[in-house]
Amino acid sequence: MATTTMFVRHSVNDYATWRAAYEEVEGLRQQYGCSGAEVHVDPTDKNDVYVIHRFPSLEQAQGFAGSAELREAMGRGGVSGAPRIEFAVEA
Repeated sequence: MATTTMFVRHSVNDYATWRAAYEEVEGLRQQYGCSGAEVHVDPTDKNDVYVIHRFPSLEQAQGFAGSAELREAMGRGGVSGAPRIEFAVEA
């Protein structure tokens, strides 16, 4: 099965608050097999966040993205609006 990369972009109310919530779900990422994680921000707006996660399978990536724990963490982190989540598999 091909490695899956999950791309997430969302706006947050406050980067520091969001980052704390992001760090709290490290165990959840590991539970779904996340093997790589990167966080980037727009250079002109630190509250415009891009996240890249790598998973062993599409099913694991989708499971993580759809988990109630992740939705709760996004709420605690002050994500404003619906995040844009996309998946790509290794070709």
